[in-house]
Amino acid sequence: MIAALIAALLGLCVAVAVAAAEKRRRRVGGAGDDAAAWAGLSQGIGQDHGGHWCISSSSSCSGVQEMSFRGGDEEEETAEELLERVRGMVPPAAAAARAARGFPGRWKAIAAKLDALPACLSDLSSHPCFARNALCRELLQSVAATLADAAELAARCREPPADGKLRTQSAVDALSGRLDLGLRDCALLVKTGVLSDAAGPSPSTPAEEAAAAAAAPSVDVRELLARLQIGHAEAKGRAVDGLLDALRRDERSVLAALGRASVSAMVQLLTASAPVVREKAATVVCQAAESGGAACEALLVTEGVLPPLIRLAESGSLVAREKAVLTLQRLSASSPDVARAVVGHGGAGALVEICQTGDSVSQTASAGALRNLSAVPEVRQALADEGVVRVMVGLLDRCAVAGAKEHAAECLQNLTSGNDGLRHAVVSEGGLRSLLLYLDGPLLQEPAVSALRNLVGAVSPDSLVALGVLPRLVHVLRVGSIGAQQAAAAAICRISSSAEMKRAVGEHGCIPLLVRLLEDKSNGAREVAAQALASLVSCPANAREMKKDDNCVPGLVQLLDPSPANTAKKYAIAGLLTLSGTKRCKKVMVSHGAIGYLKKLSDMDVAGAKKLHERLEGGRLRSMFSRQ
Repeated sequence: MIAALIAALLGLCVAVAVAAAEKRRRRVGGAGDDAAAWAGLSQGIGQDHGGHWCISSSSSCSGVQEMSFRGGDEEEETAEELLERVRGMVPPAAAAARAARGFPGRWKAIAAKLDALPACLSDLSSHPCFARNALCRELLQSVAATLADAAELAARCREPPADGKLRTQSAVDALSGRLDLGLRDCALLVKTGVLSDAAGPSPSTPAEEAAAAAAAPSVDVRELLARLQIGHAEAKGRAVDGLLDALRRDERSVLAALGRASVSAMVQLLTASAPVVREKAATVVCQAAESGGAACEALLVTEGVLPPLIRLAESGSLVAREKAVLTLQRLSASSPDVARAVVGHGGAGALVEICQTGDSVSQTASAGALRNLSAVPEVRQALADEGVVRVMVGLLDRCAVAGAKEHAAECLQNLTSGNDGLRHAVVSEGGLRSLLLYLDGPLLQEPAVSALRNLVGAVSPDSLVALGVLPRLVHVLRVGSIGAQQAAAAAICRISSSAEMKRAVGEHGCIPLLVRLLEDKSNGAREVAAQALASLVSCPANAREMKKDDNCVPGLVQLLDPSPANTAKKYAIAGLLTLSGTKRCKKVMVSHGAIGYLKKLSDMDVAGAKKLHERLEGGRLRSMFSRQ
């Protein structure tokens, strides 16, 4: 029965060869070709040295093109057998390439690549993991297919191309690319440690076999990461699918196995021709950036992830854009250098655009990325040139997503922290009004108050009063977080530049709230509260209110502590000097230990300390003499 099957297959092959010969005869119009074709066919039927039936058509390719029919399935070949078969295919393929006509430069380059293949195969076969690694078998099978195609295409190129010159040229170029890929993958398997990574250590004892079985998932991960680096795009896409599944099962193991080569391969897949592969690669990169820690973030940036991410943010699919922007948000927070690189690669424009047109997730992520970029002073003007001020103000006014609004407020805070031109730009875009409306809502207040603090100097006092700035600051001082209260106190310091504004601040009830802030644990909050009170006390109405407050003078005295960590002492001295004009206040200062503090501060030459010390000492001596 087997013999009958072989005979049937042989008859089918003879029929195919006869049809091909007839077709060539009709094309060239020569009767002699019939005989040549039959002669070549009759000479080419037989068995190879391994006992496998084969047909070689000498009339078409001079004994080069060969179709082999093995007695068993190709998967049953050992790695060594497959290697020998591939080695045997190289010389005829190289000879066919040299004999090909048309496109001589291209065929010469293909022949050179074929000549380089045996050395690569030798290096591959000498690797300790060669026989037990599936990657080697798959690579050899791919090379075998390429060699067969090379021989067939070279045979066709010995005659005028039937498919047309351009199509044949495209086929030759594709063949050259496949050979390049095979040579590159072979070298990569040998030189970069991919084989060892994918194979893992070979167990030699029962205990090691048990350990290997327990570590099987991590070996699978190493093989998936190796597959990202070799083969064609479709195979790499399948590897990405497997990697996503592995991330869902055991994220920690996958992230721990990431190395420079696998990260580089993943970054390259961000520019794959298939949109679905780009989406999946962006998903893996996003997860690595969010969960892989600082080392993984640095590796991504080093391997050039920023340009392809920015391109995806500009023109990728919805999923790819979302993942790209989330990754840019994460990476832009890692260091000022990364933020500068994002802007340098044109990322600011893409992020600004997504803030206006993206969905809620993309809008929030892009606003967060712009907030991170705006924290770097050197890029703020570049962001402004892309229209970031107008867009951030628009998010405050119209966006329904709380996270995006908070990021917008923080971005405006950063933009206005050290640039008068940007402060005026925010005011002209209506940013001050938008920030005040934001403060009326339930969202995080600190960034908006900090932005407000930066802007009050760019607006006239009358406008500040008309816009209702003071009631908002009082509200923050009363119920805001400590950071927001500190920013509000700093804004009051900047507002209080004239007697009218100082009186208005006092009339709005700020004094008791600032006195309460003197007792906060935060040194920064105590300092700014003391600074505000020292400024406001020059208004007589405010001074009277401070004297009536039982906690004001004791709170300022506690800030005379000479410790270097206490940065509020100079403001405390300034406020106490003004309040020391009354006997009652001086008595309270002395009773709370002001003289002891002031002696030390006088020795330290702190401004105003000696004067206040003398005033309190003189009052105490007069009091002693009067009692005597």
